[in-house]
Amino acid sequence: MSRRFAPAGLLLMTLALGGCSDEKHDADRPEPVRPVLSVVVAPEASRLASFAGTIESRYTADLSFRILGRVTSRPVETGDSVKKGETLATLDDTALSLAVQSAQADYSGALAQLANADANDRRLEKLQATGSIARADYEAAHEAALRAKANAERSKSALDKAEEQLSYARLSADFDAVVTGVGADVGQTVSAGQTVVSVARPDQGEAVVDIPDALIGGFREGDRFEIVLQALPAVTATGSLREIAPQSDSATRTRRVRIALEAPPPAFRLGATITASAHSQAANGVRLPLSALLESDGATQVWIVDPGSQTVALRAVTVGARDGDGFMATSGLNAGDRVVTAGVHSLKNGQKVRVDGAAS
Repeated sequence: MSRRFAPAGLLLMTLALGGCSDEKHDADRPEPVRPVLSVVVAPEASRLASFAGTIESRYTADLSFRILGRVTSRPVETGDSVKKGETLATLDDTALSLAVQSAQADYSGALAQLANADANDRRLEKLQATGSIARADYEAAHEAALRAKANAERSKSALDKAEEQLSYARLSADFDAVVTGVGADVGQTVSAGQTVVSVARPDQGEAVVDIPDALIGGFREGDRFEIVLQALPAVTATGSLREIAPQSDSATRTRRVRIALEAPPPAFRLGATITASAHSQAANGVRLPLSALLESDGATQVWIVDPGSQTVALRAVTVGARDGDGFMATSGLNAGDRVVTAGVHSLKNGQKVRVDGAAS
């Protein structure tokens, strides 16, 4: 029996020994070189970035009446220049004028009553001092004088209120301005708070441009801009970045930037189209595709290819602005570093790689 199965046992032993030999051979075999895509990075040099925009006023106002009424006049149109205190629109003030006349009549009557009561009070005071009248008569006259005075003050307050209400029927400019829009026509009934005329200060113009999120990281408040009038390229002005919108537009993924102009020429009128140019340092960093970023446990890293050994190693970087296509690495990289841009989740430290499709 043993001789019958001896060949089979020998075969199994031979296969086992062969398997061990293969495993040892695989262990000694060098790890295959992994081809990777990469890019040589360098801090983005200062570059001239230009953006189209318009001239807008820093100070604007939507003016409205404080009361309900029918518009009887609106002597201004869009584009008109107006002076401080100039009438922009009026309401029908018939009822308000009658209210003022009534209050004036009441006040005049109250003043007459006060004068009569005061005279009677002084006369009885003298008589009471000589004992010609009783003390009670004098006190009654004095009390009547006080009531007349209070009535006169109340009538004066009512007159002031009526006159103030009458003033609400006239809409005027609070400062020298340019009319940028009208919201009501003559004959139209408007409610309190409804915009009738929109104005803007022409002496406080600023350039307004929209900058993409991918580039906004390269700008800071106070950065200098050169502004060129598109209709007249020879007409220029300078300004400094005053404000960056805290949130980007959900549709365009841009942020609105306002640039304060410094002594702009007269040709820089409100609504004019301009081009704003500035040198951007891109936040002193480099822009990389999002596929190069490895994020794990709150750490942000990239794979760096060692040019000598052709192996990869992780390096921590600081991530600045990012968008749907890429991100800005503001620290952690040096000029000339080669960064792996694809397959970052399947690499390991010290792995041999072959640079394919490299960009420089």
